[in-house]
Amino acid sequence: MEAAAALNNWMMTTGRRSGDPVGIVSHFCATLVAAGVPLWRVNIGQRFANPLLIAWGVVWTPDGTEVYDVTHARMLTDGYIGSAFEYILENQRPLHKSLRDLDPARDHVSYLEFAAEGGTDYYATLLDYGDGSQHGCTFATRVEDGFSPEHLALIEAVKPGLSSALEPITMRKSTQSLLRTYLGDGPSKAVWNGAIKRSERSTLEAVIMFSDLRGFTAFSDTQSEQDVFDALDGYFEVVVQSVEENGGDVLKFMGDGVLSVFPISGSAETAERCRQSALAAQAVLAGLAVLNGRRGAEGKRALEVGIGLNAGQVSYGNIGSQGRLDFTVLGGAVNVASRVEGLTKTVGAPVLATSSVARHASDLFVSRGRHAVRGLKDPVEIFGLVETAS
Repeated sequence: MEAAAALNNWMMTTGRRSGDPVGIVSHFCATLVAAGVPLWRVNIGQRFANPLLIAWGVVWTPDGTEVYDVTHARMLTDGYIGSAFEYILENQRPLHKSLRDLDPARDHVSYLEFAAEGGTDYYATLLDYGDGSQHGCTFATRVEDGFSPEHLALIEAVKPGLSSALEPITMRKSTQSLLRTYLGDGPSKAVWNGAIKRSERSTLEAVIMFSDLRGFTAFSDTQSEQDVFDALDGYFEVVVQSVEENGGDVLKFMGDGVLSVFPISGSAETAERCRQSALAAQAVLAGLAVLNGRRGAEGKRALEVGIGLNAGQVSYGNIGSQGRLDFTVLGGAVNVASRVEGLTKTVGAPVLATSSVARHASDLFVSRGRHAVRGLKDPVEIFGLVETAS
């Protein structure tokens, strides 16, 4: 097959070097169509190891090509169970299925949906990667006679090229996704780009947000392990969403504490980043109130949080041994944020900030007087957050 050889060659050379999944799949499908394969819809799904995402993929139609992600939760739904992807992975063989005369009581919902859109025939097959992992691709058509044996033979003949082009992209996406999951967006990019090695650090200005659950030690001692994990998951979800939606990065979970940063790339950004950190703290309080409403309805104890905000110079980098590194921020500004958070217990406000933050968002803060902060020589003025934005 000259068409198959030419397409495999393009995939293994130009396609593999491109790093462009949309371009690769678009070229792959367009070439098959030009060779006579009557494609209507193609879905290339690839799995990777990640605690939040389990797969990603590319869907092609004559109208366009797009990339999607698949969460672990979705894999437990009827969208996957009983699907062609589950079938080929479980049975280790392709699936060729007519989309005519389907039985709604027995056939998977995806077949019914394709048939409702005019699909007549469907083919699913495995992609094998060099690391031993297996992935799937599906092909649907709307032509009256469906796929012929020659069409399917051509699809099988060009799979090696498709695997060759997409495998390095999947490996990169898997690694980058893991880094983002554990380090946050900004730090993960720095580590991926090799800018930060052991003992190498970058000094920058940032707003530090340190949040901590109140009374968590006592809570842990009186609740079941499952209840503790459920509480932490709900609390962390609120904090992460609030920080990321307001432009920050969650850098580290420390027991029930969360360390977040809002990097300041220049003096012109200072006021904006201080305001974003304050809005993130407001969002944490609002989100926690919603979470506590659900917990109360389930007869569970409400969660309380303390948050400290401070701005200043920090060192960003990896520390550790030759075989084990930890990415973190260090510096006096971080220590002050942690200690200001500790003052929330005695001052009686859930969110406190130093003047380094409050003066840039004066409408969001009110003075709570001067207080001694461990590590600082003189008492400093502390500001409480106005919980509802004006």
